[in-house]
Amino acid sequence: MNSLSQSNGRASTWLDNFKHDALSSLVVFLVALPLSMGIAIASGVPMESAAAVGIVTAIVGGLLVGGLAGCPLQVAGPAAGLAVIVAQLIERHGWTMLGPILLVAGAIQAAAGAMRLGQWFRAVSPALVQGMLSGIGILIFAAQFHVMVDDIPPGTGKAYGGLINLGTIPRAVWKGFAESPHQAAAAIGVLTILVIVGWSSLAPKKWRVIPGPLVGVTIASIAGAVLSLPLSNITLPDHLWDVIHLPTVAEWSRIPDVSILMAGLALAFVASAESLLSATAVDAMQQRAPRTKYDRELVAQGVGNMTCGLLGVLPITGVIVRSSANVLAGARTRASTMFHGLWLLAFAVAAPGLLRLIPISSLAAVLVFTGYKLMNFKAVSALRAFGRGEVAVYAVTLLTVVAIDLLTGVVVGIGVALARLLYVLSHLKIAVEPDPAHGRSIIRLAGTASFIRLPQLAAALEKVPPDTELHVHFEGLDYIDHACLDLLIKWKEQHEAAGGRLVIDWGDLAAMFPAGALAGATPAGRPAIEPDTSPAETLPTTARRPVTAGSGAGQN
Repeated sequence: MNSLSQSNGRASTWLDNFKHDALSSLVVFLVALPLSMGIAIASGVPMESAAAVGIVTAIVGGLLVGGLAGCPLQVAGPAAGLAVIVAQLIERHGWTMLGPILLVAGAIQAAAGAMRLGQWFRAVSPALVQGMLSGIGILIFAAQFHVMVDDIPPGTGKAYGGLINLGTIPRAVWKGFAESPHQAAAAIGVLTILVIVGWSSLAPKKWRVIPGPLVGVTIASIAGAVLSLPLSNITLPDHLWDVIHLPTVAEWSRIPDVSILMAGLALAFVASAESLLSATAVDAMQQRAPRTKYDRELVAQGVGNMTCGLLGVLPITGVIVRSSANVLAGARTRASTMFHGLWLLAFAVAAPGLLRLIPISSLAAVLVFTGYKLMNFKAVSALRAFGRGEVAVYAVTLLTVVAIDLLTGVVVGIGVALARLLYVLSHLKIAVEPDPAHGRSIIRLAGTASFIRLPQLAAALEKVPPDTELHVHFEGLDYIDHACLDLLIKWKEQHEAAGGRLVIDWGDLAAMFPAGALAGATPAGRPAIEPDTSPAETLPTTARRPVTAGSGAGQN
């Protein structure tokens, strides 16, 4: 009886999960359909195959990666965050070479996951990620604004193309208003954005389960067809598999090229960081599924990208927009992600005629809105709370991504973040406070007292009068190494010989070093630096900050 009850309970749980997963998968499908096609266009895929390539990529992300993923509720597919770097790779190496590059990137991801390096791909400064996404948002917004008015982005294939596209937006606005070849496309694009914004703010809450981009594209497509507007619609082959391009022998032979390997490495790094950061965000949003297994997620992303490389489509990554829609719609298991890939496959095979009614300008408008949302400048306020250094990393990354390219922006951002880290790890603040009323001086140290700052500390000590009682406070220190302590020991001997006295307000100093390390400065073998026990200067034990002591630059 008990066994039967448990069996019924499992069946009930399975049925309940299935209901939730089926509904949430439909929501994700509706979100993914317009985004997948639009991102393919933004990625520089040839227009005649862009929509189908985007859909095939999303199908692989749903059916394959969804089944293998270490983050059960994360949705993988073509990502706006990769659109810029993919467009640059296609421009540099050609559309057909994207497949071999993806094979390299996927192999790197899978190998990294197998070697349990998943956590290391998360070691990216949040300021760098925010700057990268904001820069990508600006580039997508600027390029797709021109596409939205049925024009070619003027910066395509040029140095500083992002800045050119951004600077020529006023000209695109003028074309949309005043030049007849562009007016219909501009009107459909504006209509799409107005519907998306209106739907998200004015539609009844229970209706908002239908995503705004889908509503906007649907209404724009109907308006274009009813009014017989002169629009460029998406093209779709009669058979979805017609866009599949297996790498040729000539393309396989180029994989060992340094430029191809470096492109694969760069793509693997950016895609992995975006996927794993997205997985972390999904974990924070839900309490229904197990926590992310980062190494497994990385392997799944790698297998997915190798598959996309073999098929000749776009790279995939974990995408937060579709993943958050999945969680908010009530998904319980990975079945939701897999079902959304199945719905995409069924719709593309059964109803290609409906997809051919979608105006390109409407999909571009969805990406203009997506780019605007990626430009999350409010993040600057949150970063400012952690110091100006975080804002600097954000700003430098953003500007470099927009002015040069995504890979350079990421590299420069990492460099600035590392430089800031080195500054923090080597910064020492020394405050000298004369106290003539008591015949003494006080030095307060804060930050990191390492051999790098030895000249700074020595200069401060040299300014102390010979016959003064000097109190040195360490409570603001995060770290002190042997070099600085050795300086204090030797300076103490010279100072006492001149009639002065050195008092340290650090009762735990002896415990920070091996036994005997501080002895030997006096004939009696007493510690060279004695703790300050005067009531006016001694801090309560609970008020002391933990200080790390080391023996030099090699100490961790």
